[in-house]
Amino acid sequence: MALLQYPPGTVNPPHTHPRGTELLFIIEGTLEVGLVDTTNKLFTNVLYKGDIFAFPKGLVHFQINNDKYQTVTALAAFSSSNAGLVRLPNTLFNSSAPISDEVLEISFGVSGDVVKALRAQFA
Repeated sequence: MALLQYPPGTVNPPHTHPRGTELLFIIEGTLEVGLVDTTNKLFTNVLYKGDIFAFPKGLVHFQINNDKYQTVTALAAFSSSNAGLVRLPNTLFNSSAPISDEVLEISFGVSGDVVKALRAQFA
C-alpha cells in the first residue's frame, strides 16, 4: 500500500505495474484518472472522495489533479508486494538505456528536435 498526495496541477505520468493490479481510493479531493485498455481505448473518470478505481495489471494508466487549489490524498493498494513500476516517459526518453532517436522519431512521428527536447527533460 502507498499513501499518495497529488498537489494542485500535478500529474502522475503514464505508467504500468507489470506484476500487479492497483486499487486507488480517494481520501480527499477530486482526481481525474485514465487507463488504456488492450484495444488501445482510453477510459477516463473523475474520482471523488470515497471513490475507488482499479487499474488492471500491465495496463498504461495515469492520474491528474486538475484542481488549482486542493491537494488530493489517496491510498493505493496493490495485488502484489512487488507490483513493479514502469514510468513510460522515463523509460522511453532516459539517457541511461537510450532507445535510438530514429526509432523514437518513427514510432511517434516526430522530428529529432522533439526527441532531443524530450530526452533533455529526463536526463
